[in-house]
Amino acid sequence: MQVIILSRRGSNTTNVSGRWLAVTAALATKLLLGVGLVGGLALAQWHNHSGPGEGLDVALALQYQRDNVRETREDAQRQLDALAVHVGRLQARMMRIDALGERLVGVAELDSSEFDFAIDVAQGGADDELENLPAYAPPSFMETLSALELRLGERELQLDLLESMLAERSISEASELAGRPVNTGYVSSPFGRRVNPVTGRSSLHKGVDFAAPRGSDVVAVAAGVVTWSGRRPAYGNTVEITHADGYVSRYAHNQRNTVQVGELVQPGQVIAKVGSTGRSTGNHVHFEVFKNGKLVNPSSYIARSSLHR
Repeated sequence: MQVIILSRRGSNTTNVSGRWLAVTAALATKLLLGVGLVGGLALAQWHNHSGPGEGLDVALALQYQRDNVRETREDAQRQLDALAVHVGRLQARMMRIDALGERLVGVAELDSSEFDFAIDVAQGGADDELENLPAYAPPSFMETLSALELRLGERELQLDLLESMLAERSISEASELAGRPVNTGYVSSPFGRRVNPVTGRSSLHKGVDFAAPRGSDVVAVAAGVVTWSGRRPAYGNTVEITHADGYVSRYAHNQRNTVQVGELVQPGQVIAKVGSTGRSTGNHVHFEVFKNGKLVNPSSYIARSSLHR
């Protein structure tokens, strides 16, 4: 192929093969495509950062910030709700500890004015004591609450144990036979051998008689369960109470009984009224005590000072 080349010096004619012409045309095409692509990218970049596209980017950024604020607010609300539940549980446990403490004060018979759980604990300190202390980084709020909850749990266990010990002591004391079966009156016949006032013969008097006004109170000398309430030959109206450690107390010749079988009684509780039923010469209470089924002298139990009245 002949190609005419024009220049300032004139025109020249040269021969160019078809292969070189094809290569030159391909290179030129690629160059034009590359220039067009670069130009298109530059134009798009300019369009994104100028003109109407700039307002669209600002709107998207604002929407993104709004979403972040909403998510942050929802997360904070969830944490506050969880914190409120946590604090509520701690308050409930504090109320339980206060109530338990008040019960212990009553059981232990402590001075209620000294151990008043309704007021704050007295405490204080001078501010200048803190001036020379090293800087202190406080723990997080949730860590403080968790530590407080742990301490409350330990106090609850200690108070529960103390309550159990005091309750056992109280039950033990209440179950101990002590005192007289009447609030008024005197011993009219002791335990032991005597001349029977009905038969005139010498015989063993199995209990202690307390003469008292008719209709006055007959009281239990210890806590226990009523295992008999009715009439017995010679004893008349009788009440029997089973106590701890194998003890049984008997109250006879009553005008009437005021308790029923199966009833739980406390020390000093009225169980009958003084009378003269059965084999009797006057208004009195016949008081007997058994230990593991064997009759014992009740005088030593009568002589004990009762802590429950």
